[in-house]
Amino acid sequence: MSYIMPTYFNQMPIMFDHGKGAWLWDTEGKQYLDALAGIAVCSLGHAHPRISKKIAEQAAKLIHSSNTFLNKEQMNLAEKLCHISGMDQVYFGNSGAEANESAIKMTRLYAKKKNISHPTVITLKNSFHGRTMATLSATGAERIQTGFEPLVSNFVHLEMNDLAGLEAYLKQDQTVVAIMLELIQGDGGISIAKPEYVRAIRELCDRLDLLMIVDEVQTGIGRTGKWFAYQHYDIMPDIMTSAKALGNGLPVGACLARGKANNLFGPGKHGTTFGGTHLVCATSLEVLNTMEGEAILANAEKIGLYLKDKLTQTFAGNPHVIEIRGKGLMIGIELDRPAMAIMPLTLKHGLLFNIVANKVIRLLPPLIITQQEADEIVKRLKLIVDEFLAA
Repeated sequence: MSYIMPTYFNQMPIMFDHGKGAWLWDTEGKQYLDALAGIAVCSLGHAHPRISKKIAEQAAKLIHSSNTFLNKEQMNLAEKLCHISGMDQVYFGNSGAEANESAIKMTRLYAKKKNISHPTVITLKNSFHGRTMATLSATGAERIQTGFEPLVSNFVHLEMNDLAGLEAYLKQDQTVVAIMLELIQGDGGISIAKPEYVRAIRELCDRLDLLMIVDEVQTGIGRTGKWFAYQHYDIMPDIMTSAKALGNGLPVGACLARGKANNLFGPGKHGTTFGGTHLVCATSLEVLNTMEGEAILANAEKIGLYLKDKLTQTFAGNPHVIEIRGKGLMIGIELDRPAMAIMPLTLKHGLLFNIVANKVIRLLPPLIITQQEADEIVKRLKLIVDEFLAA
């Protein structure tokens, strides 16, 4: 009997004991190359000495005091995040879902300022924004929503990169207050928003006085080779959310605002017990400083290009590999068939990744990986794919 609620299906039948860098060891002593990084969380890898040291130092000093009081570590992290993002204000929570929930609550307050009583938020089909009631309602995937009806109302899901469809909808619905999107849909199969589409959204939000919300929970903190994916597009969002890699394994979420989204939250409008603790903020700041000091973003861009090219060469001519796409170290390999049955082979060959959109192999290795480790990912992945297709 398990005392854990069975919320995850097809859990892999192994337990990890320890890790170092891009490698993990299970309780039986077998070694695995980690190309998932806790789903884009452990971007500095496992047991990074600077992060481990900072956690120990801060834990010995002060872990939590509550947001009733000022918090130096929180202030320092907020300043750093605003500096690297170009945003103005930060609210700290505990996860990406909480960060996105905060952004959605901000749209309601923005609507009140515009005297819109039943505001609509546009999101995209195949998006993933979280599993709270509002964020799963914002998510454009029916499998996430099934069983939780009635959903939170007034979310409209449109096709990514369909600018004509977006413009047509905006003409017929005057209650829209925000457009919320991932620039690269992780759970949706590593689908990438086109530059002209993203820049058009920015122009529409400016012209129609809407909020542009960019969900950077998975793409942010260096994953695509820049601090945030929107920095590839030469635009600025009004609200941006971050989490995952920010804490390198500690639970943290951040909702950032600028311009017309500033000061939507006032005293009493939002809050959290555990968001922005001394321990989490000190560690997250060390994560950002380590990424700067060790040129991690440059490595993510360089090795990401190398890995994508190597994968393209390796699978060239394979009729069952439809496309290899991605940015930085966020890469998807789309197969021509459902691929969930491939997962037992990942354990056999000691390479960790997962499947999204039913048939896309998602690679999210730590941003510290070397060229040699990228070669090893390709070598092991080819063995796995070949064995899977042969079966």
